Amino acid sequence: MSQPLNMTANGMLALSRASLTTLRTALLRDGGPDAAIYLQEAGYAGGDAVWQAFKRWLADQTPTEAVDLDVPSFQRYASEFFAEAGWGHITIGSIGDAVATIDSADWGEADPDAGADQPTCHLTTGMFADLFGRVAGHTVAVLEVECRSAGASACRFLVGSQPVMEQVYDAVGRGERYEGALAG
Repeated sequence: MSQPLNMTANGMLALSRASLTTLRTALLRDGGPDAAIYLQEAGYAGGDAVWQAFKRWLADQTPTEAVDLDVPSFQRYASEFFAEAGWGHITIGSIGDAVATIDSADWGEADPDAGADQPTCHLTTGMFADLFGRVAGHTVAVLEVECRSAGASACRFLVGSQPVMEQVYDAVGRGERYEGALAG
């Protein structure tokens, strides 16, 4: 049996979902279009602490380094880690060769009662960009394309190169489906 995640030793702290939801709601309401960017920056800034915590936690689970895990093992361990940290469970997949997907039906940043008109897990997109960039060994961009806060059954994040994510972002902004942007 592994030790519970030591938040303090890993440079993290517990924050209630209600606090995060209220902070996000207030920023989006009062901060205008830049509020999402502020939340993404905050998430990105915390990515290193999450990565270090994951590696320490993983060392209690397996002798294999995070960057050496095969995809099914990484998915299992990452899902267990994020669930233990209070974020929720994740499933990692892909769309073609250029984009990874991260799905969660219980992601902690999402608020199913929000009634949002677009995805709102901005802190997560920043955190995932840093964290999965470290896993990949190069810079990646993350875009949330489905969100429980906007009525979807699960949150879906796309992870890929900056040019690919810009293409998807622009297509979604024109009202197209993200799948179509990736097919072309």
